[in-house]
Amino acid sequence: MADPRPTLEAEERDERGSRETRRLRRTGYVPGVVYGGRTGESDATAFKVNARTLRNFLHDSSALIDLKIGSGKALPVIVKEQQTHPVRGEVMHIDLLQVRLDEKIHTTVALELEGGEEAPGVKEGGVLEHITRELNIETLPTNIPERIVVDVSAMEMNDTIPLSDVPPPDGVDFLDDVEETVVATLTPPRVEEEPEEIEEETELVGEDAEAEAGAEGATGEEAEAKGQEAAESEE
Repeated sequence: MADPRPTLEAEERDERGSRETRRLRRTGYVPGVVYGGRTGESDATAFKVNARTLRNFLHDSSALIDLKIGSGKALPVIVKEQQTHPVRGEVMHIDLLQVRLDEKIHTTVALELEGGEEAPGVKEGGVLEHITRELNIETLPTNIPERIVVDVSAMEMNDTIPLSDVPPPDGVDFLDDVEETVVATLTPPRVEEEPEEIEEETELVGEDAEAEAGAEGATGEEAEAKGQEAAESEE
């Protein structure tokens, strides 16, 4: 028997407008909207939820949750979008989407790397870069993975892992281009030019400039001397 889905308890929200929303946040609540309607309509229903409860819930729960607004019926939902404070990282607003459990949906899932410290290329001083951090997938709401983990412990220097090398979980289809999407790369460290070499090149350039200036000065003196000799001969 499958484990019961976690249930997020929320309250109906009548507050509207930016001023009321700020007041709501000051009292410890996060405003939210669930799309799809409590009876399946395409409209949206506003709610508010305790900020601490929501924070713990998002950290601990699975991708598919039940939302219960007041005394209403629990709805299966997924997180559609969440807005966070740019400095404090707190959730400022959350959008949820009601889903049908028997219909596949498009959603996103985090892509994580493991074993990076064990990779031979990293031990040689290479730089492991995590290119793609989120994937677009299609699957049933009850089958959404919390994350997809890719083992990079065998990566050598100059290796690249495309999405085509990552097997999708059972019942999950990748929507991103598996050939074009790069998961991770391992490249040699960048070698920077040493300052001493730059200084030497600068000195050489300076010496060349001085030599050219000296040559031009000598040519000018010679021309002046010849001019004086021609003037004297005419006299």
